Amino acid sequence: MADQWFETVAIAQQRAKRRLPKSVYSSLISASEKGITVADNVAAFSELGFAPHVVGAVDNRDLSTTVMGQDISLPVVISPTGVQAVDPEGEVAVARAAAARGTAMGLSSFASKPIEEVVAANPKIFFQLYWLGDRDAIAQRVERARQAGAVGLIVTTDWTFSHGRDWGSPKIPEQMNLRTITRLAPEAIARPRWLWKFGKTLRPPNLRVPNQGQRGEPGPRFFAAYGEWMGTPAPTWDDIAWLRDLWGGPFMLKGVMRVDDAKRAVDAGVSAISVSNHGGNNLDGTPASIRALAPIAEAVGGQIEVLLDGGIRRGSDVVKAVALGARAVMIGRAYLWGLAASGQSGVENVLDILRGGIDSALMGLGRSAVGDLRPDDLLIPGGFTRELGMVQPRNA
Repeated sequence: MADQWFETVAIAQQRAKRRLPKSVYSSLISASEKGITVADNVAAFSELGFAPHVVGAVDNRDLSTTVMGQDISLPVVISPTGVQAVDPEGEVAVARAAAARGTAMGLSSFASKPIEEVVAANPKIFFQLYWLGDRDAIAQRVERARQAGAVGLIVTTDWTFSHGRDWGSPKIPEQMNLRTITRLAPEAIARPRWLWKFGKTLRPPNLRVPNQGQRGEPGPRFFAAYGEWMGTPAPTWDDIAWLRDLWGGPFMLKGVMRVDDAKRAVDAGVSAISVSNHGGNNLDGTPASIRALAPIAEAVGGQIEVLLDGGIRRGSDVVKAVALGARAVMIGRAYLWGLAASGQSGVENVLDILRGGIDSALMGLGRSAVGDLRPDDLLIPGGFTRELGMVQPRNA
């Protein structure tokens, strides 16, 4: 419907806030501790300017690229986020939207929908997992993803289980039983459109994670899986190499912020890395991912694919990331706000906003394709870049 359309991601966020119960909305904006990193993720893009041409724009501009062997129509990929129960169709709606707009989707192992249903909606699915349980359990999840038809694997290791937030953490219930439903009823009743959408399904939001169990099973509850993850020893580089060999296909390590880690990832045999600080949900005080991108891309971009995740709100943000060396970006909160605002069509709306912004920026820069973007298309202020994990010369 025309009145559901929104023209910026900021408006999608405003609509999500009006539509969702307060506790549900708070889970979409959460970050760690003081929120330094989540704020810098967005603000850093505003420090970068453009160096446009006044004459020379081409009539047709090519936004397409490839990520981990998949052709995509624009350099934007859906980043894996857990339990997308802000909408009854959750990850399936997101997958359909991504397919409709010609791009790929990362599916979290903590998703609310089984991987088989999501792949049926979009064959370009990268399955994401955390290092959770022993190698046998991990191998079983990998095999299930393979059999379901996932075309790539993403492993995320940047998580320190930091829970304290200065504005309070979202209260996610253990399960949606009668007691929980009764407690949350005042919030839900205050959001009748959201309540009606779930009411039509005759089922409350699903807080289980089916991809952590066997195919056809409901899977453990979110907090049971989260607790097991907290109790699992962190992986080593040998574990990453083992997992890469076990999968045997396109493989991304997500959460890299240092040049030395990027080089170790190359040694481990990964196909791609995502320069990411987990959307500001991990170690607060980590710089914006866009600040760390250029040195990493310069160091390993000729050997593996480098993507950027964190703070993308506009098509111009995408262009800035690609100009600094990213093959594509991954978006998280932006599409979740679109999903909350109006389901599948809201996610499509967000992707259309980004596509339009990318095209406009290319036009202004006089570039005919995203692959033509270069750092000199940008105005980069002194002190913008953070060179993490680089060998520094000793003082004389």
